[in-house]
Amino acid sequence: MSTAWPFVALGEVLTHRKEFIQINDLEKYKRCRVKLHAQGIVLRDAVTGAEIKTKKQQVCKAGEFLVAEIDAKVGGFGIVPDELNDSIVSSHYFLFVIDGTKLDRRFLDFYSRTPTFRDQVAAQGSTNYAAIRPNDVLGYFIPLPPLAEQRRIVVRIEELAAKIEEARGLRRQAVKEAVALLHSTSRQLFSVPKYHGSAVLASLCTNIIDCLHSNAIYADTGIPTLRSPDIGWGKLFPDTALKTSEDEYLRRTRRGELVPGDIIIVREGGGTGKAGIVEEGQKMSLGQRVMQVRSDSRKIIPQFLLYQWLSPIIQQDHIVPLSKGSASPHLNIGAIRKFPIMLPSIEEQHSIVAYLDNLQAKVDSLKRLQTETAAELDAMLPSILYKAFQGEL
Repeated sequence: MSTAWPFVALGEVLTHRKEFIQINDLEKYKRCRVKLHAQGIVLRDAVTGAEIKTKKQQVCKAGEFLVAEIDAKVGGFGIVPDELNDSIVSSHYFLFVIDGTKLDRRFLDFYSRTPTFRDQVAAQGSTNYAAIRPNDVLGYFIPLPPLAEQRRIVVRIEELAAKIEEARGLRRQAVKEAVALLHSTSRQLFSVPKYHGSAVLASLCTNIIDCLHSNAIYADTGIPTLRSPDIGWGKLFPDTALKTSEDEYLRRTRRGELVPGDIIIVREGGGTGKAGIVEEGQKMSLGQRVMQVRSDSRKIIPQFLLYQWLSPIIQQDHIVPLSKGSASPHLNIGAIRKFPIMLPSIEEQHSIVAYLDNLQAKVDSLKRLQTETAAELDAMLPSILYKAFQGEL
């Protein structure tokens, strides 16, 4: 912290405001809430007074410092944004008016996100009681450079924060464009006019099997049972699936066990149409709302069928229309058996799979890079805030 700056209690620059209004059942109110870890104040909802049980509420004013009584120790505080002026909160929040002649509200906003400030909040008050009181807040200390210096620091932080967000946006856009290219390429490959050969799905498969229409009996440990949340777009996630005993596994696979190359499809509910492929060494059974498709590898290789199933040709042109107008989207096995499937030669299928595998690998690599970069960018703002309040910006 810059030794040239005085260090003052918030009580010198904040005033606790405790005013309540009576809620009118016929009026509409915006309710706000704090996001934890000093992530700001956001809209909770907009409701009529009749929907609000507690009829005495506080009205927030833009620029006030809002603190949650219970959640303050986990970063439940922030500055009320302009768009939430006149929103309401319960008595479990505290509102503080900022003396704008001494303290810039954006300066307080940024400083409240620092570990130095949050450590004060976590340390103060009773160790056996999570809540804090208004006097606790007024006892927290902050640096207080001249107002002009506060504003200069705020402008500098905002400039650097904007650059971080710009870099984050560029990474997101790069991934978005790569995924769009993959989808576009997939649609082109599976609708190329020269591939005149096609057949209905049933004629290309040795098995199309629905799951057992009975709930699985789960266990703490055992064999994964795939449900819709365990199936992604091209991937299966057995590691996070619920488990069953060996006896339950045998009951659920009495019509046949899954083998490498089997395609597992979500046929009902959220994510209808998602699919992944069973790999070597994976032992699993089918849970509710999924089905198994086993291709005849003499006619169509499993990876080619999976890519085609996930392509816009199948997803948008066949699955989406079947799901429209339904409260619970689902795929009828009879309809699925009749899906038209593009059928080039086995050699061409291998070539297409190799091309799409390569493209998918590049997309996956870009996503990993974006995740790594996002973590690096997330770490930059705390570093910037540290330097700013050390007087080094």
